[in-house]
Amino acid sequence: MTRLGDLERAVMDVLWDSVPATSDGVTVREVADALDGRELAYTTVMTVLDRLAGKGMVQREREGRAWRYRPAATREAHIAQLMLDALDLGGSRDAALVRFARSVTGTEAEVLRAALSAEAGLAGSGPGGSGLTDRVEEPRAGGPALDEATDR
Repeated sequence: MTRLGDLERAVMDVLWDSVPATSDGVTVREVADALDGRELAYTTVMTVLDRLAGKGMVQREREGRAWRYRPAATREAHIAQLMLDALDLGGSRDAALVRFARSVTGTEAEVLRAALSAEAGLAGSGPGGSGLTDRVEEPRAGGPALDEATDR
């Protein structure tokens, strides 16, 4: 997955924050207007959106003479893919995962624990139980930190 530059990230933040999944998307003008505080030319925003489309980060559809843009994936899916890509950089994936697990807060550990439990339940539920969805369960308050779980 391609890492985003500063301006690309700002544009994606606008799309992720303002375009619901059921939306037809937004125009270049709407993105440019949403980039408050940045004095960017319309053509600059258009070029960034065009490059993001080329990278597969956004989808676009023609509406009259204009294009409408929407994210190709959720922010969470993008971040998850960046994390997986980082694990592929080399070295031991297991060691990197353990180090990451020991760095999360207790609440984050509970989220991970719930996701792993849900994944185990899906994997054992017969055909078609193949993975996590974008659904995130709320963690239980006051749970032990993941450090304790990894030391067992």
